[in-house]
Amino acid sequence: MYKFKVCMLGAFAVGKTSLVQRYVNSLFDDRYHTTLGVKIDQKALELDGQQLQLILWDLAGEDEFMKVRATYLRGASGLILVVDGLRPDTLDTAIDLLQRFNADLQLPFVLAINKADEKAAWQLPRQRIEELRQQGWPILETSAKTAEGVDNLFLQLGRDMLGQVKSQGREGDG
Repeated sequence: MYKFKVCMLGAFAVGKTSLVQRYVNSLFDDRYHTTLGVKIDQKALELDGQQLQLILWDLAGEDEFMKVRATYLRGASGLILVVDGLRPDTLDTAIDLLQRFNADLQLPFVLAINKADEKAAWQLPRQRIEELRQQGWPILETSAKTAEGVDNLFLQLGRDMLGQVKSQGREGDG
């Protein structure tokens, strides 16, 4: 079995906790719950004939007053950067977080543009999203509310982490 620590990163109130709860417990609560520090959940899955255990670290959101602690990322196998499609500044936060934390680590990551159920009201600059795609960023649209894209988000990252482990010739506990 492969065990992978996955860190959920993004600004405050982008839906990190809601995505984890939808994926782990098939639940959605439209009330906002602030994450203080870190909340850890687990989910087992089978992917391409391999057993995986995802240890999901839901980190408190980042803003100008509160910075994500680098120590939380120690031992991470992958990152999910969450952006709120209704708030363009959350894309800047996600890009900044990836540049700060992944420059040395080179971990697999996926950018989740959340709140796909409100896509008609999204305010993200389309050109910027396309530029990131052209740079090789894996980008998925998600909605914790409707479950759109949620399973695919974690499956995509799982495949990428599994591929990295196998390319490094590591087997077993990943």
